[in-house]
Formats: sequence, structure tokens, C-alpha cells
Amino acid sequence: MKPENLTLHTDKYQINMMYAHWRNGSHRDRVAFEAYFRKLPFGNGFAVFAGLERLVSYINGLRFNEEEIAYLASQEEGYDPEFLELLRTFRFTGHLWAAEEGAVVFANEPLVRVEAPVFEAQLLETALLNFIGYQTLVATKAARIRLAAPGDALMEFGSRRAQEADAAVWGARAAYIAGFDATSNMRAGMMFGIPSSGTHAHAWVQHHASEQEAFDKFAAALPNQVTLLVDTYDTLKSGVPNAIRTAERLAAEGKKLRAIRLDSGDLAYLSKAARAMLDEAGLGDVKIVASNELDEHLIAELKAQGARIDSWGIGTRLITAADQPSLGCVYKLVARERDGKWEPVIKISGNPEKVSTPGAKDVCRIVDPRTGKAMADYVAFVGETDAREGKPLELFDPVHPYMRQTVERYEAIPLLTRIFERGTQLYELPDLAAIREFHRRQLALFWPETLRKLNPAPYPVDLSPAVWNRKMELIREHRL
Repeated sequence: MKPENLTLHTDKYQINMMYAHWRNGSHRDRVAFEAYFRKLPFGNGFAVFAGLERLVSYINGLRFNEEEIAYLASQEEGYDPEFLELLRTFRFTGHLWAAEEGAVVFANEPLVRVEAPVFEAQLLETALLNFIGYQTLVATKAARIRLAAPGDALMEFGSRRAQEADAAVWGARAAYIAGFDATSNMRAGMMFGIPSSGTHAHAWVQHHASEQEAFDKFAAALPNQVTLLVDTYDTLKSGVPNAIRTAERLAAEGKKLRAIRLDSGDLAYLSKAARAMLDEAGLGDVKIVASNELDEHLIAELKAQGARIDSWGIGTRLITAADQPSLGCVYKLVARERDGKWEPVIKISGNPEKVSTPGAKDVCRIVDPRTGKAMADYVAFVGETDAREGKPLELFDPVHPYMRQTVERYEAIPLLTRIFERGTQLYELPDLAAIREFHRRQLALFWPETLRKLNPAPYPVDLSPAVWNRKMELIREHRL
């Protein structure tokens, strides 16, 4: 199968701007763009960055081949043939910094910074936002679910409800980064090494003359992986009793029933009743799996009601991020090079939250050495060294600048890592086990009040005085 070329996974206005820059001779001008989101999703206190691996693969594969050139030549814009010839040699030659996958991140701080000729930097926008926006959204949702069920097994079951195949496999990967234990998607398991998990459908039971026959034949076929779906007809009157009889037959053969699965009804009541029935039959080690439109809110409610559920299959509401299906990630020009010097630029808007923060910036996480917990993220211009050198920092809220403090003792952890330099990938992508461990260490930097699901404590993202002052200057200049 021919590898998919994602170069035209872009909006047409990107190509049109590239063409206009070429026509005006500005296509080699160097610029800096930053990607970030303006508001945390789900009313959450944090987000989990994901999507970097796909972005790296996309950048490494950027090529305008004959098929792409022919398609562009057919467009009504009438692109000059010389422009199309230039595209044949297109390669990304710029620098790119990004947060590492699994990092805990916040609104209004750079997650990705690109420095490159505008001809190249402009093309990255659509795909970059698509990849990191979706995967960060799913990883954040998965992290919320993991925090709601800290000791339980979590299985991603969303493939059939995902928005197409790519969303299913990359969504499964994002969920695994943030703490899920397995996926039902076999392609994701094969591509990424994620453990796969599955039971059987109601159709298996319906196909047989009786529920008991269905259970016994399934157990005979897969004696080492027996989980039975018990709600096809009546969970407590037939499903669980039949599963117990199958378990007894397995035990006589030296095998065991691993679990039963509940997929409908009152999951709190049914799980407690099923647990009592299993325990009475001497099957205390048989687990109870639940599915059916679950998310962190319903899991928390079920736990509050004393549900006896050991593992959870999460599908639709995870893979589609149902309560907020878009992160709202943006990619903004923050600086342009003029006469060898970088000049910060700003976007002004009638909506205050859409006013951009000018200048190419780095982010440091400021950690209190006495507690080991993060105090704030500090956004400063590239080249500002105060945080990295441990100098006293003035931290203040950009929305309420009178709320400020000076910190003298701290550890500064850089958030952004260099991924590409002059178009060459320098960063070695870690495996998923390393990413999951990194994510766990990231969570440990934050107080429970920041991580909690309901009304989380706001975490400060502070601008350096230099960034704040420059932003105010540019606002005044453009308001005159």
C-alpha cells in the first residue's frame, strides 16, 4: 500500500498565502509562529499535550509529488508554473520547539514554536492544529477519567463512534498516554504496541439457542480469556446465573472466568447485586466490567453510589470528547525578522481573549523546591535568562496584574524542547511506556486542587515583565 501523502492536508488559504508571498518576493522572510489554546477544555484545571509524534512524521514527509502538483495546477487560481516548480523542491528547513507528549499544559502558553521562512511556516498550520488539537483533547479527557478511577482498569472502546479511522487509532494512542490500560482497536494495538482488549457482542448470544449455550461455547473457544456479556436478556435472572454455571464448568477443567460485563441498566445496582451473586458462588476473583456511554462524571457518580465495578470500557464520550469536541487551538504569528533582528508582532481583537502575546517565547515551569510542586508557568522572550539562571522572578497575573509575588528560591523546568533544527529532526521520539511515565511524573508536580474534576484551583501562567510591557506597548500603538 502506497504511503499516504499528507502535504495537502491543509486549508486552501495556506497555499494562497504561500503563492502571494512568492509573487511578492517575501516567501523567504523568516517568521515565528506559536500554537496554543485559549481556554482549558471541559472546565478542567489542566490539559495533557499529545500529537507530537504525528506532527514529526508529517513534517518529515512533506513533499509535493506529481499528484499534488497536478491537483494544484487544476485550481481556478491559476498558480504560475514557476511556483509549482518551486513546490517540487519544498522541504521544511526551519526550527521547531514543542512540549513533550504527556506534559501537563495550560491555556495561553506556547505548546509549539516554529521559526522558519514564512513559505514553510504557513503550510504547517492546518495539520499542526489538527494533530495536536485533537490528540491533546482526547488525552485530557482520558486524564480526567483516570483521576476519577485511579485504581481501576480503563479500556478505550471508541473506534466505532470515532470520526473516521485516523481519529480512532490516534485517539486510542492519546488515551493510552494519559493512563488508559488497553484499547479495543486492533490497528492501534499493532501500530503503537498498546495492549488490546475485547469480549463479545450481544450478537454472539442472540446467535445461539440459549444464553447458556452461547456462554459455554465462547468459553470453550477462548478458555484463557473469558469475559461474558451478561445483559442480553436479563442481567440478574439469567445473565449472571448462566455466567456462574459457565465459570463452574471452566473450574472443572482447571480454567477460570475472568470477568462479566455490564452494558446497560442501572450499573450501580446491577454491579452490587452481581457482585453478591458471584461472591456467594465462590467467585470473588471474577471481575466486573462496565460500559455504556461512560465518562468521568458518570464514573464518579457510580463510585459515590457504591458501585462494585473493577474496570471500565469508555467509548463515545472519550473518543469524540463529547462535552467539548474541539480544543480551539490557534497558530499565531508572533515575530518577524527585519534586518537580521526579530520584531515582535501582535494581533488585536475586539475580544480581549483573542489579543495575542507578541514575540517568540519560551516557557519555564517554576517549582517550589520545598514542596516539589509547581507554582506557576513563566512565559518569557527567547533570550531572557532570568528563570534559567535562578534570578528572582516577579510573578503576576496577566489578567489581574496587581496580583503579584516575587519568588527567589525555585527550580525552573523548561517546557519546550527543540525538535527540529534547520529542518533536521534532533529529538528522538520516546516509546509509549516512557511517555506514560513522563506523564505520571508531570501530574506529581501539581497539587490535587489543580487536578480535581470539579472547580479546580486556577494555575497561574505568568508573563515576564518584558513580555507584558511589550504587549502593552503594541496594544497602545495599534489603538492610536
